[in-house]
Amino acid sequence: MRMYLLALNPTDSVTEGFLPAAARLGLDVTILTDQPSAHRDVPAHTEVLECDVHDFRAVINRIATHHRADAVFTNSDHLQTQAALAADYFGLPGKDWRAALRAKNKGEMRRHLAAAGLDAVRSMELAAGQDPSAFAAADLPYPVVLKPREGVASEDVILAADPEELVARAKEIQARRPHAALLAEEFLTGELYTLETLGDGRVRHVLGGFHTAVSAPPVFIEERLDFVAAPPEPVVAQVTAQLDALGVGLGACHTEYVVHEGRARLIEVNYRVIGDQCDLLLAQILGIELFELILRAHLGEPLPADLGARRDGAGRVEYALADRAGTLTAAPAATDRTVDGVRLAYRPLRAVGERHPHYGTNRDYLGVLRVTGTDRGAVDRVADDFVAAERWEITP
Repeated sequence: MRMYLLALNPTDSVTEGFLPAAARLGLDVTILTDQPSAHRDVPAHTEVLECDVHDFRAVINRIATHHRADAVFTNSDHLQTQAALAADYFGLPGKDWRAALRAKNKGEMRRHLAAAGLDAVRSMELAAGQDPSAFAAADLPYPVVLKPREGVASEDVILAADPEELVARAKEIQARRPHAALLAEEFLTGELYTLETLGDGRVRHVLGGFHTAVSAPPVFIEERLDFVAAPPEPVVAQVTAQLDALGVGLGACHTEYVVHEGRARLIEVNYRVIGDQCDLLLAQILGIELFELILRAHLGEPLPADLGARRDGAGRVEYALADRAGTLTAAPAATDRTVDGVRLAYRPLRAVGERHPHYGTNRDYLGVLRVTGTDRGAVDRVADDFVAAERWEITP
C-alpha cells in the first residue's frame, strides 16, 4: 500500500513519528514537497518527489501520473486543505476540505462558529495589501490580538493596546508578509489549554490536553506545557461541540482554547497532531502507538472503541528560549536519563555557534525538554533540577 505524504520542511512529528509508523505498517511512502533537498535523510522505504504542494491541482496531477494512492496525508498546518481535496478526488479516506479550510482560516473559523450560535468573537480582517489604517476605524474592544489570518507557531502574533499601535504593528507585519491577510480580534481572557483528540469520522477519542504557559505580552510564545490527563467534562463538551460545528472528525486535532469562569473559547484549531515534540511525549505518556493510529484512520480503518491508553501519566514539556539576538555559545547536549523513575529527554533545537536575531516567536527555541512519569511532583522536580543545572549562553 502506498501513502502520499505532503510536506514542507522535515519535522520531528514526521521523522520520529509518522515515517517510522508507516514502516511498521508496511506502507510505501512517497513524500511530495516543494523542498526536496531538505528531505535527503529519509528511510529506505521512502521516496521524495518535487511538487508545488500548496496547489491542490499540482498535487492531484503528481499523484495521478505516479503510483496508485491508498492514502493522502499531511501533518502540516499549511497543507491540510490540499491533502483533503486530493484524497477526495481519488476517492480515498480524508478530512472534509471545508473543515480543513475553516481550521486554517481563523477568520472563517470565527464566522462559522458565530453563525452556529456557539461563540461570537469581535474581529476584523485586513486583506493582503489593504491599508492598515482601516483597522483604526473598526469598532474593536482593546486590547486586541493581531495575527496573520492563516499563521502558525506564534509568528507575528502580537497584542495591540490601541488603534495607533494596531495600525503600526499591521504595517510592520505587512512589510514582512506582503501577501498575508491579517486578523485583529478581541483578546480572550482565561487560562490557556489544549485539547488533543483523535477520530476516525465516526468516533472521537479525547487523549487529554495540556495547560500552557506563555510569555508575557505583547508576544505569545509557548514556554511550558503540562499534561492534563482528564480535562473537566463540561469544558471538553464545549470544545468538542465547536469542533463538531467546524466539521472536525478524521485524524488528530490539536485545539487551543482559554477557560474563564467555566466558559471555553477557542483560540485556534490545528487540524493535525500537536507538534514541538509534545506529540512524542503524548505517545509515550499514553503508552499507545499514536502515529500508527492516526495513519490507520487515514487508511479508512476504524479506531478501536478503547485505545488502551494509560491514564496515570504526568508529563511536562519546557522550552529553553533565546531572550536576545546573538550567537549561542553554550548549551547542553542531547540528553536521555531516568531519575527516580522519571524519564527525561532533552533535545537541542539550535547548534552551538549559530547566530540568530531575536524573533519573538517559537523560532527563539534553543532546545526542548520532555519529562514523563506517574508522579506530578517528581516530574516537576526532575525538570526543575535539569533547568537549574544547565546553562544556555548567548553572546551578542
